[in-house]
Amino acid sequence: MEYIRVTKENLEKEHICCAISNNKDVQVSSKKAWLADRFEEGLVFLKSVERGKCFIEYIPAENAWVPIDAEGYMYIDCLWVSGSFKGHGYSSDLLNACIEDSREKGRKGLCILAAAKKKPFLADPKFLKYKGFAVCDEADNGIQLWYLSFDNDADKPQFKECAKHPHIDEKGYVLYYTSQCPFNAKYVPILDKTAKENDIPFKAIHIESREDAQSAPTPITNYALFHDGEYVTNEQMNDKKFMKLVNG
Repeated sequence: MEYIRVTKENLEKEHICCAISNNKDVQVSSKKAWLADRFEEGLVFLKSVERGKCFIEYIPAENAWVPIDAEGYMYIDCLWVSGSFKGHGYSSDLLNACIEDSREKGRKGLCILAAAKKKPFLADPKFLKYKGFAVCDEADNGIQLWYLSFDNDADKPQFKECAKHPHIDEKGYVLYYTSQCPFNAKYVPILDKTAKENDIPFKAIHIESREDAQSAPTPITNYALFHDGEYVTNEQMNDKKFMKLVNG
């Protein structure tokens, strides 16, 4: 498999694996705009040259859009290999490239979000454990911070206090999300429209800065849905899934 690094210079002409379409598609344009502002902060997007979901995205943890204390580490936003790409060792290829790059840049290690049991849009804990990762912190909602240290004496990454106990004071459905995930550009408006049509209390909070993301009341900032103050899910929803959730 050949891989290519997406940069500010080739961003317009390269496809992004998590939303394969043309640049006029709202999902693609949203994600590419978010990426364009992150490259100068050290973000790396490495993907298969073939079209499909086979990529890794990572950034120095100090610049990550998650509420963690992990100075000196590299944070993996997403490692996604699916469909026909699975079972060929590509996940290992991408992770190894990240490890090599992070070592060369003098990072202390890697960290990434997961859970004890595999959840949608989060890393597979079995794969992480196989690759030598271990849990270094866990929030009340079961979201875990995993790490792979290059230095046994390095401090372990941890969640910031605001993220360890995911809870908000607002009633109804409240969604925190960023433009890091391209699906949000399509599905958040659908949820908003569905809620209004069915008189469901709903509020979408678009996190638009690293500072706001790092102080969010949830360990997951890509997509975190709350109901009456309690965390519900990180899984993106269409109108049918949302109404199924609402109706129990």
